[in-house]
Amino acid sequence: MSEAVTEAKSLVKSLRVFLAVSGVIALIAGIVMLVWPVKTAFVLTGIVAAYLIVAGVVYVGLGIFSAGKSGWARVGHIVLGVLYIVAGVIAFTNIQTAAIAFALVTVIFIGVSWIFDGVVSLTLMGTDGSKTWTLLYALLSIIAGIAVISLGLAAVPFFWLFLAISLVVLGIAQIVRAVTIGKDAKAVASAAGI
Repeated sequence: MSEAVTEAKSLVKSLRVFLAVSGVIALIAGIVMLVWPVKTAFVLTGIVAAYLIVAGVVYVGLGIFSAGKSGWARVGHIVLGVLYIVAGVIAFTNIQTAAIAFALVTVIFIGVSWIFDGVVSLTLMGTDGSKTWTLLYALLSIIAGIAVISLGLAAVPFFWLFLAISLVVLGIAQIVRAVTIGKDAKAVASAAGI
């Protein structure tokens, strides 16, 4: 067997493993989000809080131990690190409020993103092939963004449900892809006489 064939088989196997593992993780995450939505939100908030503390410590360390940087860069790293640590500690001390704030910021970000996406689409109307579809997309995007921002926290459960269902569906699709890629690779190899 040639080296190229061995490398190709190894690549296919690696791809199958990646697809299967990512599919299983997405499927499990989606199911957990559907079964325990509040607990999952708290865990996610805890992960973000832990990240903030670790990142804060790293930034403080960079500020203290980076001899090659200017004074302002070092002070900036230290200040940013302290802010991250404080934010992480505050999030841990009241995880429920932090989860609500995190959800609200996420919903506002999504709403603003949709509004900007709609505005950008409007600026592209002259260059896109279908002005009607571009206009329709832009208007729907802007309206959806305004609606999401207006609903605020009321939009969070819908986004959470959509995300959970999407993870379940995408997880299953990834697992199926992992299985079928293996079958397709075997079919190609046997057709090529390898």
